[in-house]
Amino acid sequence: MPFFYALFIHFYAFFIKIASFFSEKAKLWHSGRKNVFPFLEEKCAGKENIIWFHCASLGEFEQGRPLMELLKEKQPSVKILLTFFSPSGYEIRKHYEGADYVFYLPADTPRHAKQFLNAVNPKSIFFVKYEFWYNYIHQAHKRNIPFYSVSCRFKADMFYFSWYGKWFCRQLAKISHFFTQDEYSAQLLYNEGITQATVCGDTRFDRVHQVVKKSKEMPFFADYCKNNFTIVAGSTWQPDEKILADLMSSYSMRLIIAPHQIHEEHIHYIEKLFSDFSPIRYSQILKNNLEQIDNKVVIIDSIGLLSSLYRYGDIAYVGGGFGAGIHNILEAAAYGKPIVFGHNHKKFNEAADLIRLQAAFAGKNSADIQKIVASLYADEFFRNEAGKQSLQYAEKNIGAAERVYELIMNRL
Repeated sequence: MPFFYALFIHFYAFFIKIASFFSEKAKLWHSGRKNVFPFLEEKCAGKENIIWFHCASLGEFEQGRPLMELLKEKQPSVKILLTFFSPSGYEIRKHYEGADYVFYLPADTPRHAKQFLNAVNPKSIFFVKYEFWYNYIHQAHKRNIPFYSVSCRFKADMFYFSWYGKWFCRQLAKISHFFTQDEYSAQLLYNEGITQATVCGDTRFDRVHQVVKKSKEMPFFADYCKNNFTIVAGSTWQPDEKILADLMSSYSMRLIIAPHQIHEEHIHYIEKLFSDFSPIRYSQILKNNLEQIDNKVVIIDSIGLLSSLYRYGDIAYVGGGFGAGIHNILEAAAYGKPIVFGHNHKKFNEAADLIRLQAAFAGKNSADIQKIVASLYADEFFRNEAGKQSLQYAEKNIGAAERVYELIMNRL
C-alpha cells in the first residue's frame, strides 16, 4: 500500500503541474512549492525551538490560530513555522505576523519528508483537523519528534476505518496524541487500538471568541439597524440570495448582505435581484460619506467586515446550506443571534447542537425559510430566547486551546 500511496502522490503533483497551465489556483500550488527547500534551509537551518504547525487551508488556520498564539504568549522564545497545503490558505495568510516562517508544504514523498525535517528539525509538530500525511508522520516518528493532531474529528465512513485504509490507520497510531473535538472521534480511535486521544473540544470557539472581543464598533450600522428589523446575511451564494429576495418581498425589514464572492459580476447580480429595495454598496456609502440612508438593502462589497456586522442584526442568515455546505455559524452564535441556514449542514457538529437547542433553524427550501423567519419576526420572546441559547453555547465551548496547551505542558 505505501507504494501505491507514493505513486498517487507523484501522479497528483504531476496532474497539478499540467493543470497549472489552465488554472490559477493550480499554478499557485505548483509554483509556490518550487523553491521551498532553499528558502527553508536559509530561514530555518540551525535554528532551535521551532514548532511546526500545518493547516490544509484558511479554515484550519483559523482553528489552529488560538493555539499558535497561546504558545507564543506563554513561550516567547519559540519560533512558529506555519505551512499550508492549499493556496487559498497560504496566499491570504503568508504575511501572518503570528508565525516566524510561512511556507507551502512540499508534496508528501519520502524524500521531501526527510528533506523538510532535516532543514527544520522542529521541537514538536501540530497538524490541524483533517491533515494526515503518511511520510511526514513516519519520519517524525523515526526521529522521536512529538506529533500532535489538534481539533481533529473523525467519522466512521472515513477511509482510515475501512478495510483498505487499515494500513494508513496503523500510521496514525504513530501520532503522539490526538486532541479530538468530540467523544465520538476519540471512540473511533480507541476502537482501532489508538488510545492516545483526549477530548478537548474545538479551538474554533476560542478563535471566534477572540474575533468578537476584537471586533470594531460600526456606528453607521448601529444607526441603520436601530428600530428596524434587520437580517445580516453572511457568505451567501445565489440560492441564498434568491431566498432572501423572497423574504424582502414578504416582510418590512432591512438586509445587510455580505456575499461569499464579491467580484463585480456577482455584486451586479445582487443589485439586480434586489432592485425593488434600493440596494446600495457599502463602498458607495464610504465614498459619499453617508451618515444615514433609507435603502432597504446594503451590499458589503469588501472582505473582513462580516464578523463585526452580526451584532447589529435581529437574525443571522448563514449561506452555503443550499450548496456545498454552510459557512461559519459560530461568529453569529457568539453575538447571541438566532441563526438560519439551508439544509446542507450535516458535516457540522455545531449546527446540530444549535438546532437541538432551538438557537438555529434549518430549511429545506424557500418555503421552509419563510416559515422560520415568520416565527422569529413575529415573536420577540422566541427570538430573544434563541439568541440567548446561541450565546450560552458559544461561551460554554471556549477553552479548547488552553486545555491542549496544559495537557502538553503538564502530562505529555
